[in-house]
Amino acid sequence: MTLAVKLPNLLDLSFHQLEDLVISLGEPPFRARQVWQWLWQKAVASPLSMTNLSKALRERLAEVAVIRVPRVADKLESSDGTVKFVLEVGQGEDAAAIETVLIPEKTHYTQCLSTQAGCAMACTFCRTGQMGLTRNLTQAEILGQILVAKAHLAGVNTRLNLRNLVFMGMGEPLLNYNNLLQSLEALRHPQGLDISSRRITVSTVGIVPGLLEFGRSGMGALAVSLHAPTQELRERLMPKAAKALPLPKLMDVLKQIPLKPRESITFEYVLLGGVNDSLQEARELVRLMSHIKGKVNLIAYNESPGLPYKTPDPAAVEAFQKVLWDKEITVTLRKSKGRDIFAACGQLLAAHEMGEESREE
Repeated sequence: MTLAVKLPNLLDLSFHQLEDLVISLGEPPFRARQVWQWLWQKAVASPLSMTNLSKALRERLAEVAVIRVPRVADKLESSDGTVKFVLEVGQGEDAAAIETVLIPEKTHYTQCLSTQAGCAMACTFCRTGQMGLTRNLTQAEILGQILVAKAHLAGVNTRLNLRNLVFMGMGEPLLNYNNLLQSLEALRHPQGLDISSRRITVSTVGIVPGLLEFGRSGMGALAVSLHAPTQELRERLMPKAAKALPLPKLMDVLKQIPLKPRESITFEYVLLGGVNDSLQEARELVRLMSHIKGKVNLIAYNESPGLPYKTPDPAAVEAFQKVLWDKEITVTLRKSKGRDIFAACGQLLAAHEMGEESREE
């Protein structure tokens, strides 16, 4: 019996790997730039569609590789313009489901990208964290989310382009460090998606050594999921992250990251009603940040069924924010979008899977 050979996905190759493949097929290196453009700018579904290549090269590429983009399993559109996708990736034993979100801003779209299927960090307020980790995503599965989003935008009546990328979806990016870096390199390629590092933010709970390495790389802005101003509270909310890198050590590592004059580290802080949103915690956050160049992104918690946290009182949010302002800390309040389409990370996927189960019964 002959076993079927699994062909590589062209979207998983770095530019240099693609160049090596093209050369191995007897073609000059510049052909790689043409193939790269077809993959990332024109988003073709097959090598046979790359019409400025010779027919012989197209056929050889189709024999040795495939193009496999994540498949849309579910899509919901919010009244505020937010679009959330459940995507199916992988095949057979590698099959998994992930989420990505398109968020409309005044002048552009921002896309929230996943780097893992599920997450191993088990943060107590995060639906994805309760799922556990299935596996890391490949470059094709990470950047393929962008191709899905661009295809969606091409089919709707909008003047807004996809401009900013935030790695804040499912998973801990720095636990998939090699694929993350390869994806960031591919993003910046001028014949590809051509997205500047200034438009990219990577969010992490704080993983070493990747935290310091990424901070020094200049490949994107750093956002740290803090959510508590003390080690004790952080251990309650984010037990794995807090124990792996205690808060004092986390701040020491962040102080070692070189920042340009106008750069700062973003601290993400989800306000959980009655848990971490008091004036005392706001003052403790001010003390924690006193020796670091940082700004704060406050996020009012979006309640998720089955999790024991509530949305904070608007007055508490305003008072918390004022404490930071009064100490001249730059602080923004992220407006919750997509509440009507399971906006919080992992919610739509959980609802989708429950629907699949109910259909199977």
